[in-house]
Amino acid sequence: MLAVKKFDVRKMVIVGVLGGVSAVLGMTPLGFIPVGPTRATIMHIPVIIGAILEGPIVGALVGLIFGLFSIFQALTNPTPVSFVFLNPLVSVVPRVLIGIISYYVFEALSNLGNKKTIGILNAIWIGIAGYLSYGIYKNVVDAKSVWMIVVNVALIVVTAAIAFLANKKLRGKTLDIVVSTIAGTLTNTGLVLSLIYLIYAESFAKSLGQDPGLARKIILGIGIANGIPEIIIAILIVTSVVGALRRTE
Repeated sequence: MLAVKKFDVRKMVIVGVLGGVSAVLGMTPLGFIPVGPTRATIMHIPVIIGAILEGPIVGALVGLIFGLFSIFQALTNPTPVSFVFLNPLVSVVPRVLIGIISYYVFEALSNLGNKKTIGILNAIWIGIAGYLSYGIYKNVVDAKSVWMIVVNVALIVVTAAIAFLANKKLRGKTLDIVVSTIAGTLTNTGLVLSLIYLIYAESFAKSLGQDPGLARKIILGIGIANGIPEIIIAILIVTSVVGALRRTE
């Protein structure tokens, strides 16, 4: 009974810490990182980490905090499109599902086994490096911020380091972490934008000063522009954090 109590207390502490991290990321520029030609949010990453390390309940609770904070931000720091996040179906439900889906994808891959994952992993790392390289090219050609170029170069170096460490240290667990991270990130970006399209398509486009008839194209464009860099940065951070924590166990 005492062990169960301690176990529950540990989980609640982790929920509080990771939920707090998500909130802090949302209130500061730390929550948005320039990756490739766009910017990525990392507010969903604590949800994925909590799910992989502690299970679907912890992941769902951290996601709930993330979602409730999205409503708080929409109320206290509104933008032209903040009204969509006042709806819990858009702001809360997808964030809760991040933790649940990330965990069960991780578990499913763990049970299947990963004997021939090196080639797949290398393809993923090369794809990430390629996208970051494209971001450097775009920033140079368009004469954008030197800082964004520096960040992308640094992320290429980090990608190479993580790829090396992942293949050496995490072995078969690397693919589990990478794919579950991708699934969690797509749950966030894809489900939020899908619900915005289904519920608010025309009003969302109008709030951006665009033709309502182009709502589908606009939302799809946002998904591609934001989804890819968010997947990249999530893979880099989650792989690093989970790998480091597992080595200390």
